Amino acid sequence: MSEEMRMWVEISFNVIYLIVVWWLVALMAQRMDAVAPDDRPTAQRILWAFALLALGDTGHVGFRVLAYALGGLEATPLVLGTPVSLVGLGALATAVTVTFFYVLVLDTWRVRFHKQYGWFELLLLAAAVVRLILMALPQNAWESVTPPQPWSTIRNLPLMLLGLGAAALILRDARAVHDRTFFWIGVMILVSYACYAPVIFFVQQNPVIGMLMIPKTMAYLAIAVIAYRGIWRAAPSNQSGRPALAT
Repeated sequence: MSEEMRMWVEISFNVIYLIVVWWLVALMAQRMDAVAPDDRPTAQRILWAFALLALGDTGHVGFRVLAYALGGLEATPLVLGTPVSLVGLGALATAVTVTFFYVLVLDTWRVRFHKQYGWFELLLLAAAVVRLILMALPQNAWESVTPPQPWSTIRNLPLMLLGLGAAALILRDARAVHDRTFFWIGVMILVSYACYAPVIFFVQQNPVIGMLMIPKTMAYLAIAVIAYRGIWRAAPSNQSGRPALAT
């Protein structure tokens, strides 16, 4: 695939993704009254999680589209007389919001399955705090189009711990109570990380690997659709919104 073709594929996907994710957030907010009372704490956390994700990705992929329009990903327009890397600023925005996204995913697990935080869950929350601290350090070079190594790996390891830990908890408890909705949410989190990990480790050596962000992003959309169908559109006869796993 040529560089120009890859650019247009990315731009087209980014625009469609932003439209779809904000549409799903709007649907969730609009139809909150349709959620069964027992499921509303879960639904509220999912809504806030995806609103944060959409907000951060509006900066991330939206600024990438704007950078292309201004001549390329290296575009640094002047803001109040200071050159600003659009790609870097967008990457920082989504790095912050995706961290809180997984904190909310973890809390969604807590309320969905009526659990309390133990040492493992507190470790996952500590990983979120460590990541936020790491992201504030100058070694991140947020002005760079390509994340620097080894710092890209260092700042993403706590996020991987947080996300994969939350997925493990969701999968464990969803299978125990035959919660099909959250079982597939857990699976999609694993799919997203399977696509994201190669980007973290190898995009500096081969930029084409960055295209794996497309299936990663589609996995997030799948999570939103699964949650919407399982909670917002649950059949009246199943007010808990928790259909059993197929055996």
